[in-house]
Amino acid sequence: MTTTRFAPSPTGYIHVGNLRTALMNYLIARKSGGTFILRLDDTDQERSKQEYIDGLFQDLEWLGLYWDRVEQQSKRMDRYAEAADQLRAAGRFYECFESPVELDLKRKKQLNMHKPPVYDRAALLLTPDEKTRLRAEGREGYWRFQLEQERIEWPDGILGDISIDAASVSDPVLIRADGQVLYTFASSVDDVDMGVTFIVRGADHVTNTATQIQIMKALGGTPPNFAHHSLLTGTEDEKLSKRLGALSLRDLRASGVEPMALLSMLARLGSSKPIELAGSMQDLIDGFDVGTFGAAPTKFDPEDLFPLTRQYVQGLSFDSVHARIAALGVPSDKAELFWSVAKGNITILADLEGWWALFRDGAEPLIDEADRAFVAQALTLLPTKPWTTSTWGQWTSAVKDATGRKGKDLFRPLRRALTGRDAGPEMADVMPLLQVVRGE
Repeated sequence: MTTTRFAPSPTGYIHVGNLRTALMNYLIARKSGGTFILRLDDTDQERSKQEYIDGLFQDLEWLGLYWDRVEQQSKRMDRYAEAADQLRAAGRFYECFESPVELDLKRKKQLNMHKPPVYDRAALLLTPDEKTRLRAEGREGYWRFQLEQERIEWPDGILGDISIDAASVSDPVLIRADGQVLYTFASSVDDVDMGVTFIVRGADHVTNTATQIQIMKALGGTPPNFAHHSLLTGTEDEKLSKRLGALSLRDLRASGVEPMALLSMLARLGSSKPIELAGSMQDLIDGFDVGTFGAAPTKFDPEDLFPLTRQYVQGLSFDSVHARIAALGVPSDKAELFWSVAKGNITILADLEGWWALFRDGAEPLIDEADRAFVAQALTLLPTKPWTTSTWGQWTSAVKDATGRKGKDLFRPLRRALTGRDAGPEMADVMPLLQVVRGE
């Protein structure tokens, strides 16, 4: 059985990029009958907010992605301190004092010399007296992990065999001068302690993975298997981060996107399998294969969610929507008829309100000037209520006999006069639902 985790930082509302990572880890865990951990990476106490934690829970519950347990990094600070002591004792943790300006100058000098901008480990040469002097000057130390300068290799579940030369990577800062434990360290400790066996995350984490593999081994742990999925881009190949404000899950939910449409797309987007609407969560689980995903950046267009949403909504049973229809004020004896008539003409469930408003209040007629006299004459021939599914045929026959019009010249002006629309449900089905015809 596989143990996976989704580890967002609660510093904002989650978006489609976060969800893609969460979904892949969830499906892998469920397919193996394993464990899916929701872990809040909230060591940044200034930016982490309870409202974002609450929003995260709401978004995942809306999607039906239920976790087996919740972990919270802010409650594990003693464990990180213990792990830091372990690395110090092993000679893998060292204190540094360079300011951001000094580090920037070093990087620029290395680049000017056509060398990789890698930290030069100058802090390893500091004597105890020099460290004391630096502290007396008001400098606060921060802690780096000393990488073993060897190749770090792993078989990536998406990218294939990865090999990174640790000598080309700076020793990562794991604890800041203000004491904040950084992601690279806290995540490594947690993944070891929590028995995580498989991690799927974005390709922008590949270098992090290399350093974390060494950190985990230094802590005595066994690194999990890794897979790094492609990053999502906009339709013009722009970074999706520029558009995240419109792509948060709460905004997609507000726009009427259905959970199964969103999950169906993200479970296949960037893979060799076609995107199609899944019938259930179990279908998504059974059909998921992380090995089918590619490494190339993947375009995401939120508009593509609406055809899937339309397909999902139009396939719903009356029983699943009757409460929503009742809330619109549709009479109970007309509710099922209303659903059968309206469902083929909606994309999101909120569209039902517009159709019921039309049936309840009538529509502003659309009448071409050339048809005005024709429509006025036709309305005088409209049968008396109650209207049935036979009313449309009876009326149009009478109008045809009286005016000589036929075909689209007969039907189109009458539809537009009654519904204010050029297209819609079969008019025979509409007539029993119309409460008002304006100009009648």
